[in-house]
Amino acid sequence: MKVVCLGAGNVATHLIKGLYDKSFDIIQVYSRTQESASALAKEVDAVPVTDLKDIIDDADLYIFALKDSVLEGVASQIPSNNGLWIHTAGSVPMDVFSNYTTHYGVLYPFQTFSKSRPIDWKAVPVFTEGSDTKSHITIRSIASQLSEKVFDLSSGNRQYLHLTGVFACNFTNHMYALSEQFLKKAGLTFDVVLPLIDETAAKVHTLSPEEAQTGPAVRFDERIINHHLHLIEDEDVKRLYKLISEDIHKSNK
Repeated sequence: MKVVCLGAGNVATHLIKGLYDKSFDIIQVYSRTQESASALAKEVDAVPVTDLKDIIDDADLYIFALKDSVLEGVASQIPSNNGLWIHTAGSVPMDVFSNYTTHYGVLYPFQTFSKSRPIDWKAVPVFTEGSDTKSHITIRSIASQLSEKVFDLSSGNRQYLHLTGVFACNFTNHMYALSEQFLKKAGLTFDVVLPLIDETAAKVHTLSPEEAQTGPAVRFDERIINHHLHLIEDEDVKRLYKLISEDIHKSNK
């Protein structure tokens, strides 16, 4: 299968390298910058492209692994073709392609990606959707070559999955960043909190998140909460602490 990749970021890098390892023929890699396009293209024996007018029109698969905000703008500039178009976004509906091509869909890997960290694709849940039966079967087949956990999911339900990812991953990571700031005030490095993070994550493999919840907010221990608020200097972080504590208490009444 001849593949064109539009995007060279974290998701594109892992997805295209994963397909390349499965003997997919990666023909072109597009990015706005020559440096990014060339870096990924070199790893998968493809041609780097920085001008959308140079995208070939005879590929079998066009993968759009781009920022949500630019996805449709890029799609509107792709030369007309008969290939299957798919995107990898969590909150963008499948029909973003409906005005530009006939066969399209979604291959959404539910994972956080960083170029510098390897990914075990077999363990990554991948959610698929297709504009028609043939397209959907093809997308599922592609996903199944990467992952052992492939599921069908509509655009309407996928947006809730993406929202889940924001809370479970993005917001949680921001809490790590705030934690690191507090540790620095005590002259400590971030590695001191890693066992706590690991145990917290491990618990929800056997307990529900509600059952695993601990801390002063569960019982709303005002003495400790007020002491913590006194230690927090940033007013925005202070409001964040109060809102989260109140919500934890409300959820665990």
